[in-house]
Amino acid sequence: MKRVLAWQIAQAMKKQRVTKSALAKRMKTSRAALDRLLDADNTSVTLQTMGRAAAALGKELSISLRDAA
Repeated sequence: MKRVLAWQIAQAMKKQRVTKSALAKRMKTSRAALDRLLDADNTSVTLQTMGRAAAALGKELSISLRDAA
């Protein structure tokens, strides 16, 4: 799930032509923290941070539980 979220944020950044530095500034965080968020293998990022990144790009983070198939 983290891999998909990181990819979606990166794609939104690309579409909106937002640099890592600009997004970090919008989120009021460091560029290093943003790099951790975009690293698909780094699972230590909180949902709050993911939500802040989404909001900074004009998006809404939505997570839900579904019954297993």
